[in-house]
Amino acid sequence: MDITKELLQGYRSKKAEIQELDWKLKNRWRDEALIGNDVIFDYSKGYPMPQAVVGFDYGKYERLQDRDQCRKEQLEQECTEIEAFVENIDDSLTRRIFRLYFIDGRKQKDVAKAVHLDQSRVSRRVDDYLKNAYHA
Repeated sequence: MDITKELLQGYRSKKAEIQELDWKLKNRWRDEALIGNDVIFDYSKGYPMPQAVVGFDYGKYERLQDRDQCRKEQLEQECTEIEAFVENIDDSLTRRIFRLYFIDGRKQKDVAKAVHLDQSRVSRRVDDYLKNAYHA
């Protein structure tokens, strides 16, 4: 997978979405939307008599759980790849810049202050590394 600036900038959002999905997966059973009603025909008297039944929709629950679990696993895989990309940067200063800016979500001016560079040099270093990362 090619790591782009857009992919790196989406890292923090993906981590937040993973937490949201994790909460949903653990608490979906409490959702009142999964309580449904239906009409069945009772033939106990020899002819059909409609009766309303109310209950938990296990089919819908399982479908939603499977969908969210797959999405969570996909996001976790993408985040792992991004983290590995950042940790495999050879240059210590560039790795620190990427970690502070993309992984920790700090602003460029804060990153510049932390690594003792100008903001423009931080931005240029990110752009240059990404431009040359797949051409080396």
